[in-house]
Amino acid sequence: MNIEIETHNNYQVVKLYGEVDLSNSRSIKLDIIKLIKSKNNIIVDFTHLQYIDSSGMASLVEAFNEARENDTEFHIVGANGSPLQVLQLTRLNTVFNLADSVNAVSNNG
Repeated sequence: MNIEIETHNNYQVVKLYGEVDLSNSRSIKLDIIKLIKSKNNIIVDFTHLQYIDSSGMASLVEAFNEARENDTEFHIVGANGSPLQVLQLTRLNTVFNLADSVNAVSNNG
């Protein structure tokens, strides 16, 4: 699992690579929450994410709730394959703001 954080327009983009599971989901959640507490709008980029388990989804829900409490935006982009299926099976695709790409969010924000 690798994570990259970069700025794109008015957003902090958190790019996830590989797999998010119990071994690393807490660390990812803390990284995202730290950005949120600094009043950053967040885009979590799933483009290169191959797998996410329930602990990873729970971490994203916690970060999403933190963003709502801090009046910051929280989007997920590039979900495909297994991660998209997990979002759909858990119906979290109806909770999160999903988009195809970083540009699709940042150009409308």
